[in-house]
Amino acid sequence: MDQKPEEIELEKKRRMVERLADRLADREEAMADLRAALERFEARYTMEVGRLYAEQDEIDAQIAEEELKLVPDDEEIKKRVEELRRQAEESAARAAETEKHASEKWQPTAETRKAYHDLARIIHPDLVLDSEEKERRHELMAELNAAYSAGDQSKLTKLAADLHISPEAVTGGTVGDQLVRAIRQIAQMRRRFSELEVEKTTSETSERFELYQKVETQTAEGRDLLKHMAERAKTHIRKTQRRLENLKNVTAAQEGHVREAFGLDIDEFRKS
Repeated sequence: MDQKPEEIELEKKRRMVERLADRLADREEAMADLRAALERFEARYTMEVGRLYAEQDEIDAQIAEEELKLVPDDEEIKKRVEELRRQAEESAARAAETEKHASEKWQPTAETRKAYHDLARIIHPDLVLDSEEKERRHELMAELNAAYSAGDQSKLTKLAADLHISPEAVTGGTVGDQLVRAIRQIAQMRRRFSELEVEKTTSETSERFELYQKVETQTAEGRDLLKHMAERAKTHIRKTQRRLENLKNVTAAQEGHVREAFGLDIDEFRKS
């Protein structure tokens, strides 16, 4: 029996959907790898260098606070104290949060990669048109990306098992409905390709990625750039720590002089 023109066109569109779904799964996997690599690098950077910068921010804030004790009416120093104290608190919070989620470098196994690819190909949000189902699949993709980045094979297996018994796994409709659905799926997947390309470009032009590449390059050449940065930060910390101690000595001497000469406790006066 000869196929109708719309049936022939539907087969063509279905084959295109299949090819695009495979390519999109590959692209999603590559982007997931890049995200995970940058997240792990950021965690390592914070552990080795970022925490030292946070420590430096805290010392800078303390120096400004000691300077304010010497000239308590200086409005510029007051503003500087507020800015540096806020920066120090933000740096400390950022470092603590990153260290909390720090993980060892993980390389996905062939089994994990295949599981990710197969699932991404099936549950991708751009393969459906219904808004509620699309939202549900966005949540599933987020779970999938998180499981993949964490190397959680059991979670990937569970996601696959849940998907196979999902009502959404059953398809149907007239030839016309299926043709329209395939055309829209193709359009949605092409938009997703564009979104992934923008995300990739944004990531690869960021300062974080530039530093990541430098570290990787120097590591391949037998050098440890992060260790070198950490040593420089430690040297600077030692210098500013000495400055802080000198300032503390000056303010302590000033307070002692006022106490002996006038019987006043400057520290209590400041608090009031």
